[in-house]
Parts: sequence; structure tokens; C-alpha cells
Amino acid sequence: MMSFVSLLVVGILFPAIQAKQFTKCELSQVLKDMDGYGDITLPEWICTIFHISGYDTKTIVHDNGSTEYGLFQINNKIWCRDNQIQSKNICGISCDSDAWVDDLSCLGVLKPNALHLQSKSVDEVNISSRDTPEK
Repeated sequence: MMSFVSLLVVGILFPAIQAKQFTKCELSQVLKDMDGYGDITLPEWICTIFHISGYDTKTIVHDNGSTEYGLFQINNKIWCRDNQIQSKNICGISCDSDAWVDDLSCLGVLKPNALHLQSKSVDEVNISSRDTPEK
């Protein structure tokens, strides 16, 4: 299983970290070290990313009063900060950032917290020091 550090290194070493419309082959190369991360195979990662963002790091989806950003559709109520609503910003990143490496770094935070958050509403989530919304 790949560690969070490996995910971050993949993101840092890839030359184009700004907004990008990937092809399936490009994304497969970039994410090849993620094969097996979170018990998810590389083909499953590629398929999921295609269906939620079309391989486009600039994808923004507005859904029920919240907004989801980037390749992995990171939600602004819990995981990242934008200027639309108060957020827990558990990943400690800006939703509006064009750097897709932020999406990768957030995966290291998303995976351990996903089971904890799966059955809870946004208001029920309590995660240590990041529990206070940032302005």
C-alpha cells in the first residue's frame, strides 16, 4: 500500500501541477503509484476520476448548497476552503487552487476520515483542531 508521502512525491515530481485536462493515458502515468492505495486499483481510480471530473482539474460541481472541486471532487463544506461558505477545511487547502497536487495531498486526509464521516452529516463531524471553520 502506498503511503501519503508517496502520493505527495508523485504530485510534486510531476512537472505540470497547475490546472490541466488530462488524457486517460497521462493520468494513468501520473497516478500509477496509487495502484492499491486505499484498496483501490489503478483502473478503478481512473474510472472514478473520469466519471466525477472527466479528467479535468478545473471541474466544479454545485450540489445542494455545496461545491465540489477538481479531479476528486473535494467538497467545500468539509475538506477545502473557498469564499462561498464556512468550511471545516480538514485538508487545509484552498478549493479554488488550480494546483491538482492539492487534490492528491487531500487524499491522504480523506481516506482515514472517510469511514468516520460516511454516516454523519456535515454538522456532526468533529475532527480535532480543524473543527473550527476558517473564514
